[in-house]
Amino acid sequence: MTTSPRLPFRDGRSIPQLGYGVWQVENEVAADVVVKALEAGYRHVDTARGYNNEAGVGQALKTAGLDRDEVFVTSKVPNQDQGYDATLASFDATMKDLGLEELDLYLVHWPAPSKGLAVETWKALVELQEQGRIRSIGTSNFRIEDLEKIEAETGVLPVLNQIELHPYFNQPELREFHASKGIVTESWSPLGQGGGELEDPVITEIAAAHDASPAQVMIAWNLALGNVVIPKSVTPERIASNLASLELTLAEDEVARISELHQGEPGRRGANPNDFAGHQGA
Repeated sequence: MTTSPRLPFRDGRSIPQLGYGVWQVENEVAADVVVKALEAGYRHVDTARGYNNEAGVGQALKTAGLDRDEVFVTSKVPNQDQGYDATLASFDATMKDLGLEELDLYLVHWPAPSKGLAVETWKALVELQEQGRIRSIGTSNFRIEDLEKIEAETGVLPVLNQIELHPYFNQPELREFHASKGIVTESWSPLGQGGGELEDPVITEIAAAHDASPAQVMIAWNLALGNVVIPKSVTPERIASNLASLELTLAEDEVARISELHQGEPGRRGANPNDFAGHQGA
């Protein structure tokens, strides 16, 4: 069985580099496909309160019957639950649905600058970690200014920032900032949400050279950059195929060619953290 390498966190813990994401997976479906992912060899599951499938993920964890420390579980505070007290209550609901006593990683899902609650939300995560209920704390979709603000206000940086990242939108400036602060970069929508990356001539050429799929090449590129990556699929064959990306090693020039596909802001497929304050999102 293929197993993922782990990347170290600045707090002394670590995370499996390749995980299984369940964004846009219905609760009942999650209860089934997460079991299949764990059976295939994944040991890292990424969910969120805003995905409305934490109960399904919790059921899958129970059904799979693996030892608690074998599976790394991430969840996130939704925008509607931001604020210190609301975050504490939201976390309790998350843990009840997941059926866990301790969470591996908890993220602030979006900075939601118009709400102005990111710092208070972050303080709640710091408190929960100090209580021993969360092993590591991080952020999602945070911009450089958001990261600088929570550090200035609390003195605590996230171990990880989960951001939209794929060949057409690979966020080099934010990744450079992460590296300078010891923050791990995690990629959501690594396959681009149907934006044409899977058909890009550079990616298909590299895929053909390795007898691999374009999706495998895009995942392997993320891994080569040193990112954590969480592809999603509900198809057993693709679940296994995505995991097999761990066996694909790209040459340095291939990694560089894919990185050069970056389009900047026009390549973004998801919501923009500058103005997103809704309930959903990756």
